[in-house]
Amino acid sequence: MADLELDKEQLRILRNAFKAFDPDNRGFIDTADIHTILEMMGQKMEDKIEKQLIKDNKAKGSPAKQINFDEFCAIAGRFVEVEEDAAAMATELREAFRLYDREAKGYITVKTLRDILHELDDKLSSQDLDMIIEEIDADGSGTVDFDEFMTIMQGLIEFVSLVTF
Repeated sequence: MADLELDKEQLRILRNAFKAFDPDNRGFIDTADIHTILEMMGQKMEDKIEKQLIKDNKAKGSPAKQINFDEFCAIAGRFVEVEEDAAAMATELREAFRLYDREAKGYITVKTLRDILHELDDKLSSQDLDMIIEEIDADGSGTVDFDEFMTIMQGLIEFVSLVTF
């Protein structure tokens, strides 16, 4: 497995991405998910190259169809670029939240969040959207406050805007 130096922010981004595909906290994701993740990162590669990338970064003795977090970092970490101005992003997200929270209730509905996520990436399947919403609305209230909104949007924006090496 290649040694890749990742900073704190890159690890945070990768941890959030990993959690999105491991909502049950099993500690691993399926190797099949790597294709989806790499595509979300803008990485379009042939299956043969993708399989070799996975093979090259699997720890000896680890289950063939599963990737743990360290292996995930070795695979996806090379494609992570950190947004430099987190404060500016937070300000933009607060403004965006206010636009959707027209009645200033302090929350938006999960339906509104679904629409926002779909607008950001129309390639997200209904299943992907359900998984994201289930993760962010863990209590099943049907609403998302600003902190929850900011967490999911920062993770999604950072993850989707990752660039190639």
